[in-house]
Amino acid sequence: MDAANRHDKILNLLNSQERVEVEDLAALFGVSLQTIRTDLRDLAARGALSRVHGGAVRVSSAANRAYAERRKLNAAAKQAMATLLAEVIPDNCSLALNIGTSTEQAARALENHRGLTVLSNNINIINLMMGGETKELILAGGTVRQSDGAIIGEDAVEFISRYKVDYAIIGASALDEDGAVLDHDAREVSVARAILKNARTTILLCDGSKFARSAPVRICGLPDLDVIITDQMPPSSFCKAASTAGTRILCADSNRTQNESREND
Repeated sequence: MDAANRHDKILNLLNSQERVEVEDLAALFGVSLQTIRTDLRDLAARGALSRVHGGAVRVSSAANRAYAERRKLNAAAKQAMATLLAEVIPDNCSLALNIGTSTEQAARALENHRGLTVLSNNINIINLMMGGETKELILAGGTVRQSDGAIIGEDAVEFISRYKVDYAIIGASALDEDGAVLDHDAREVSVARAILKNARTTILLCDGSKFARSAPVRICGLPDLDVIITDQMPPSSFCKAASTAGTRILCADSNRTQNESREND
């Protein structure tokens, strides 16, 4: 089968499923892994698909979903992660949260905490926490993205850089198995980086579905994170990279850490 026919069949597969794997395609077509990687690279160059670690996804899957729709995706997992986060965060501390549906769930889970000082570039989070036990709410200044209430851009980065909080809590749009934490909007990413940079402890809230998604802008790597809270244990390559980086993984579905999971395997 020539390259053109393989390309057509790969795109047909992506019409019926969100992701294809390099190893599966190589076995299907009876060609080498390198041949499939070349096929995916060529298709990505045409804008026909988006490359991710180990395979490719539909372009529509890689695009950022409407915010209201994203709130509904994996809602139970996000709630479980937020509940676990609330056990990690003590009363009487300061924290910063970025834009995202997972961080919004975190805000809900923290509503009964006392004495919190909360900094955010997320209008929704500030609104959710008003009237609760929080000591102080600080909304970053800057340009408001009307689609989701995010405050983004260099003004927001400069504003956040005035503070040093106890905990940074961020979400992300995609994760790579090599440990890269990714998002779509470079202006939003700049704010997330500022939040991480100006915190004593850094936490990522990200459910396992993010390994099947792709985004072009790097927020950070595993060495920049102290804790990852997710809903299922990540792929083994990611866990190994986290262990090397000294990043702790907490799994909301079983309340087990990465090390505890290994001990029971």
